[in-house]
Amino acid sequence: MRAAVISAPGVVDVQDVPDPAPGPGEVVLQVAAEGVCGTDLHILGGDFAPRLPLVPGHEISGTVVAIGEDVGLVSVGDLVVVDPSLPCHACSACRRGRVNLCERFAAIGVTQAGGAAEYVLAPAQNCVALPPDTDPVLASLTEPVACAVHAFDSLPRRRAERYLLYGAGTMGLVMGRLAQRSGASTVRIVEPKAERRGVARSMQLDVSAPGDEAIHAEAHGYDVVIDCTGVVAAIADGLPRVAPGGTFLHLGVPPEGTRIDYDAHRVYRHEITITGTMSLQHSMDAAAQLLATGLLDAALLVTSRFALEDYPRALEAVRLGTGIKTVVLPSVSGG
Repeated sequence: MRAAVISAPGVVDVQDVPDPAPGPGEVVLQVAAEGVCGTDLHILGGDFAPRLPLVPGHEISGTVVAIGEDVGLVSVGDLVVVDPSLPCHACSACRRGRVNLCERFAAIGVTQAGGAAEYVLAPAQNCVALPPDTDPVLASLTEPVACAVHAFDSLPRRRAERYLLYGAGTMGLVMGRLAQRSGASTVRIVEPKAERRGVARSMQLDVSAPGDEAIHAEAHGYDVVIDCTGVVAAIADGLPRVAPGGTFLHLGVPPEGTRIDYDAHRVYRHEITITGTMSLQHSMDAAAQLLATGLLDAALLVTSRFALEDYPRALEAVRLGTGIKTVVLPSVSGG
């Protein structure tokens, strides 16, 4: 089969690799759509101590084409999405139910072959079956929405709270939608790219460019400030905007070793919570249900589609921040 392979930091190409075969409890999917995200850029750059060579891709939708022994959850022909998490279920974090913090972290597309390929192997228990008429491109958004659901569930929430989010990429737009549904009184997004601001407005989200006066409209600050970028400048701008008793959430992925200066006395004096969120946790089913209810419009969100043979170009589009969500379609011919 054809697959995109990261063979060394900074080196990626599309090549022939062996077809996967399912073992007990496993299935093979023919990949319909695979979303590309910032994590793939981190892996390409050598972060997360990746085991190279690696086929990336953890935002996967596809059709089951082969099953191993002892598989009763899905059947050949089912359209499914995949939870990429592969926790050990034995370490201290897993035994406390915090599988996303597994001490032996592993994931499809991060530590073992992922969905930037014609076929991918996955545990059957990680697959969520969808109605057969589901748009597979929309379905590929399930994993990032599941990450957002886990992040949002980690927040203390009350009605009429004021939210400020940094970044109108996929995660920022999903978090904005979830905040709207939670009964927030204000949901404002800060985004430097005009194209992304336009998409946010199409989704009825209030969005401003960095430095706009509208950001200062909440004189007492924001109850919840969420960084969806991992960019130091955005984090540094957002931390002082947290209202007394409020929360700052790190959702974006900064480079390892990133350091941020903040006023520790203000955090103490105003009981400000600074927290983070990692990946997803038992949230794929909820994400699939939210997408089925129209949480997002794939026509607005999926702004770039590439054939598998063009995977390096897809990564470059993500690196440049072009559009919103970039999706690879392995069944489409390159060119």
